[in-house]
Amino acid sequence: MKMKRLIYLTGALILTVMTSCEDYLEAPAKSTLDESVIFSQPDLAKGAVDGIKEPMAQTNSYRGRFLPWYGMNTDAEYHFSSDDGNDNADLVTYNAQAINSNMNTTNNAWAMMYSGIERANVCIEGLRTYGNPEPGTIMGHLLGEALTLRAIYYADLMKAWGDVVARFEPITSESLYLQRTNRDEIYKQLLADLEEAAELVPWPNETSNTMNVERVNKAFVKGFRARLALAAGGYSQYEDGVRLSNDPELDRQAMYQIALQECREVIESGTARLESSFERLWRKFSGDDITAGGESLWEIPFSAGRGRWMFTFAIRHQEVNEYTGQARGGQAGPMPYLYYDYADNDTRRNVTCVPYEWTNPDVTTNPEATPQQQLTGIDTWAFGKFRYEWKFEEAGIRVTSSNDDGTNYLYMRYAEVLFMAAEAANELEGPAAAAPYLKEIRRRAFNPEDWATMVDAYVDGLSSKDAFFDALVEEHKLEFTGEMLRKQALIRWNLLKTKLDESKIKLDNLRTTSGEYSDVPQTMYYQLGDDGSTLELYGLNRGETEDRSNDFESSTDWAVVDQISDEIIETIYTQNPDENQYWPIWQVFIDGSNGQLSN
Repeated sequence: MKMKRLIYLTGALILTVMTSCEDYLEAPAKSTLDESVIFSQPDLAKGAVDGIKEPMAQTNSYRGRFLPWYGMNTDAEYHFSSDDGNDNADLVTYNAQAINSNMNTTNNAWAMMYSGIERANVCIEGLRTYGNPEPGTIMGHLLGEALTLRAIYYADLMKAWGDVVARFEPITSESLYLQRTNRDEIYKQLLADLEEAAELVPWPNETSNTMNVERVNKAFVKGFRARLALAAGGYSQYEDGVRLSNDPELDRQAMYQIALQECREVIESGTARLESSFERLWRKFSGDDITAGGESLWEIPFSAGRGRWMFTFAIRHQEVNEYTGQARGGQAGPMPYLYYDYADNDTRRNVTCVPYEWTNPDVTTNPEATPQQQLTGIDTWAFGKFRYEWKFEEAGIRVTSSNDDGTNYLYMRYAEVLFMAAEAANELEGPAAAAPYLKEIRRRAFNPEDWATMVDAYVDGLSSKDAFFDALVEEHKLEFTGEMLRKQALIRWNLLKTKLDESKIKLDNLRTTSGEYSDVPQTMYYQLGDDGSTLELYGLNRGETEDRSNDFESSTDWAVVDQISDEIIETIYTQNPDENQYWPIWQVFIDGSNGQLSN
């Protein structure tokens, strides 16, 4: 396994901007080395380009503010603070205010994203001027990487804020104060930038510089361009409502064509692949395996002392134990009904949805005591894709930091390329053309003995474009829950409020065991197994409704009204999601904009 790059140590040659309300509006200081020196020498230029990523790891940037909060709530994911009625809850219940106490700081994600953009702008200008960045050269790769990293920042800005300030050149005194730019113009710039970047960067493992997924490679650039094309050609909230873009250059069919072409080129390249099993994929991720050529296409790299992915989303450990010195995780999880939306033989189900946390009841008297699984409620499932125990088992890594876990964010994986290819092919060419891509995703989800029914017969039965699309919407949920992709997908499909309203109905049906959940048990029987560590359960799966009190030590209510409260259902959203798809610009940045920014 390759050593992970230390994101916060690289790129010291390019100074940051936007670190305070005043500094946010100051032109960046010049480097102590002349740009002609930096961007004409590969090692120095690489340090500068690596530095574009450094703002992602800042405390209130991607690490502690954007990744933990953007992406909640959907029909697949639910943040457990949603019913708290505070500023944190407002972020996920579509009720964020510009003065949100968790976000309204000068060092927040908005500022850090623009800091990264400024670094990218300096690198792009310097490499074009001094680096002779031709395809097939190191300098060419660095320019393509800088263009891609800038596009990542802008893509995430537009996901969270819609129309944002467009800066594609280094800041000057004349460009300190700018208004928002229509996102359509930014999308067009990014699509052009990524088209250029794809010509400049190598495929995974084509060179020594693309042997790990912390460096940008051609498969990721093309997949990312497909993702942006689908977003640009999809629905989103404008001042006059939720609609498609009016820009003819972003015509939906044209954007589908770009997405299909890019995805097919990645697929045909053979440079990425699905992991052999769904569990193996997430074991490798938890174990910090960053080797290129597998399913992961690109990851935001965090050092051991940065990153809060496990800290926020892993199966919760109530106390320190042999797996982790950090008692964290479990701040959000799958929707209570999600486990029951999977087929019983879908191997993704038990990986994605976990009904337990870890406890160490003897920790005060014996810190080395064996940790034990402890049943949670049906309203607090865990994201089983992310596990401290797998980090320890796969890589021997026991997290000891009190605040960070060193886990990367998996920004894009090959399954998404297959999924986008299926969606675009269905739209442009029909279900028969799209079927092979969906079948490949489902073959990994089911064991070979189930392929005839759960893959071939299922997919071949989707004979109309509408039926195939509806199946894709469901498949996306089953494949990507917990990866923070669902919210933007629902927005671009114009299904955000529709699916959130459906989720409220489904939750009520689940807690009353009616409708599609009429065979979900109301009582869970449980006990620790012979290993003294893992749970044995009866009453988790559909149809397990026998009285097993004589066979198990304990039982508890499961799918009943008291376990899924009215507050949970009501706080999936508290304001109309279709009128609040975006966060407001935080007040501190409005106040410092010289009157150019507003909500």
